[in-house]
Amino acid sequence: MDLVAMCVNDVLTSGAQPLFFLDYLATSQLNSEQLTQVVAGIAQGCRLAGCALLGGETAEMPGFYKPGEYDLAGFCVGIVEKSQMLDGSKVQVGDVAIGLASQGVHSNGFSLVRKIVSESASDTGTSNWDACPEMLGGNSLGEVLLTPTQIYVKPVLDALGSGIEIRTMAHITGGGIPENLPRCLSVGQSVQIDPTSWVIPQIFRWLAQAGDVSAKEMFNTFNMGIGFVVIVPPTQAEQTLSWFESQGITAYTIGKVIEGTGEVLGIPE
Repeated sequence: MDLVAMCVNDVLTSGAQPLFFLDYLATSQLNSEQLTQVVAGIAQGCRLAGCALLGGETAEMPGFYKPGEYDLAGFCVGIVEKSQMLDGSKVQVGDVAIGLASQGVHSNGFSLVRKIVSESASDTGTSNWDACPEMLGGNSLGEVLLTPTQIYVKPVLDALGSGIEIRTMAHITGGGIPENLPRCLSVGQSVQIDPTSWVIPQIFRWLAQAGDVSAKEMFNTFNMGIGFVVIVPPTQAEQTLSWFESQGITAYTIGKVIEGTGEVLGIPE
């Protein structure tokens, strides 16, 4: 499902409706049970995104992959009227950034995650992914870290259809808010955010504590609890918050557009 989510959420930032998805799986030797689970996850992601799973390709390369290993890739095609494409040109100083909550780490930052979990395990002598830190409420690291990426397609497109004027969007992936949010702005604009305005999931607090990672590096690596951002006129901020809450998506006012040079201000050091 993560594979689909990363593609359709990216397509969504242009205001496009995902149309279809194709996948590619390469492995040493096809495992029917494994393949069934992978395809089922992809199909579920496509259903949530409202796009068709047209097909895919599989490749067996026993001399290239170790037994049990596989490589998974995919792509999505979407459609939007040219006049309705969102490219940041409509963003104005004073517009409000609404952050949509993530379901956890999503699909980025796992190089750092693996390092932290590995080193944490060596310190305690216990299994890494099965460990259940108290701050995670009894859930294992594996369960929390592998929570699927949220698919934002339906609630965001429905918001546009309801008349909410979303002027631009950002999918918060690798590089976190500081790298992804500036991409959706116009020239001469920055965003001032308030990092205390939303609830940061406990998994990020555990990673920061266990890995002795600075707040700045955490924000530059992970989504920190905000998986998607829409920017709207200030007159529609409250309506936008209410809309997403009605769709089961927790939303926060996290900042506003200001004059600047394409930066995100307010990131903790």
